[in-house]
Amino acid sequence: MRAGARLLLSPISFQVIPGDRIGLVGRNGAGKTTLTRILAGEGLPAGGEVTRTGQLGYLPQDPRDGDLHVLARDRILSARGLDRVIVKMRDLEEQMSATTGAEREAAMTAYSKAEAQFVAAGGYGAESEAHRIAANLSLPDRVLAEPLQNLSGGQRRRIELARILFSGADTLLLDEPTNHLDADSITWLRDFLKTYPGALIMISHDVGLLEATVNKVFHLDANRAEIDVYSMGWKLYLKQRETDEKRRRRERANAEKKAAQLMLQADKLGAKATKAAAAHNMQRRAERMLGGLEAEREADKVASIRFPEPAPVGKVPLMAEGLSKSYGSLEIFTGIDLAIDKGSKVVILGLNGAGKTTMLRILAGVEESDTGRLIPGHGLRVGYFAQEHDLIDLSSSVLDNMVASAPNMNATECRKVLGSFLFTGDDVDKPARVLSGGEKTRLALAMLVVSSANLLLLDEPTNNLDPASREEVLKAIASYTGAIVLVTHDAGAVDALDPDRVLLLPDGDEDLWSQDYRDIVALA
Repeated sequence: MRAGARLLLSPISFQVIPGDRIGLVGRNGAGKTTLTRILAGEGLPAGGEVTRTGQLGYLPQDPRDGDLHVLARDRILSARGLDRVIVKMRDLEEQMSATTGAEREAAMTAYSKAEAQFVAAGGYGAESEAHRIAANLSLPDRVLAEPLQNLSGGQRRRIELARILFSGADTLLLDEPTNHLDADSITWLRDFLKTYPGALIMISHDVGLLEATVNKVFHLDANRAEIDVYSMGWKLYLKQRETDEKRRRRERANAEKKAAQLMLQADKLGAKATKAAAAHNMQRRAERMLGGLEAEREADKVASIRFPEPAPVGKVPLMAEGLSKSYGSLEIFTGIDLAIDKGSKVVILGLNGAGKTTMLRILAGVEESDTGRLIPGHGLRVGYFAQEHDLIDLSSSVLDNMVASAPNMNATECRKVLGSFLFTGDDVDKPARVLSGGEKTRLALAMLVVSSANLLLLDEPTNNLDPASREEVLKAIASYTGAIVLVTHDAGAVDALDPDRVLLLPDGDEDLWSQDYRDIVALA
């Protein structure tokens, strides 16, 4: 497996069988998402082949657009082909009520056939099962009745997760399935996956989910371009991996010591013409001894993240008055007022679907409110980190995205900043569309760093990040002196922010921050 000239994965063979629940882990950029795309048939390996049997359900990190006019409920049911039958039955019901005589009889006959097909595919029991899965992912009936275009990115991704889980596929490939889930939904998902009868390969940074579900771990080592297979649960894997590392270090130290002694002896013998052949043999033996060692794992590189020094700004960088937003018949929030003071720290809380992401998009000027207005303060510069990374131009390269976001920097300066975010060499020329979720997060953060923003709007900035990169983001949040408005399910991010105020959606109530609110961060 390759990314440009860079080798992501040396040749490897493995088999996945029913009952395998595999955690695919490794640092951001190691190639986990690329591997799952290849396994799902949405990408090709540089060599080798993938053989698939049975039905496969694939949840990518980024929601697929598809037909956004489809009802959310029908999108879930499409996993078993029930959506087409239901649409046909609805049409025939309308025909039966609008016609008479022979035409009505024909519609009734067709309806009976369609209903028999519906029952054969699981029928009303399957429809009830789909609704139950959706409800456990915080998708109530009122959301299921809406077309996908009326839903937020997070809701659409949960619809896609519900669809994959409802499919009953023989093998599930899940890339960060807990993104956009609240605490109750994550707990339910753990129980669902623990007893899943098929096979499962899952990428996740949720240690609790991995600990509760997986019985095998595939560690994709970015430095060695290899997969280490551990046929054990998460806790045993952590212990075994540490044991393996100690063994590698011990074996390498012993071999290097013996090789050094051989080389020293070879040097002594080499001074004598009669001992040249023996000296040469000793050198070759020392080289073979070192060459047969397993490569020692290097420490994973971590992006160095520091948010920009904020540009000068007035006392109140941004005010919002009377903001309202609806999507079709779905009212999100109404009459929201908000004043963001210079250097203030605000966290937005609300249940899934309460409009947190929509509020940030309006404040960022990416989306318009139905009513109300924004009043920018003197010198306002907004830096917006979008949860769906929709400000990244997927058709442009990593470097071109960076240059576009930093008009006062040249390409060489942009390359230097990208290097600190682990985009080096040919990586900067890759089209953004091939980046993993973690890589897109790093690119979006790099674009923020060069923005000189004095107001950061951050929507789930720790999603898709490995633990080390997440810690870097938390440090950057804690040290930033400008104003921040934060949406997150990560209580650690809120702790780093140390907020002054909280905005509760959809009601729009503002309050001074207290630790009582921290308990509902993961639930919101």
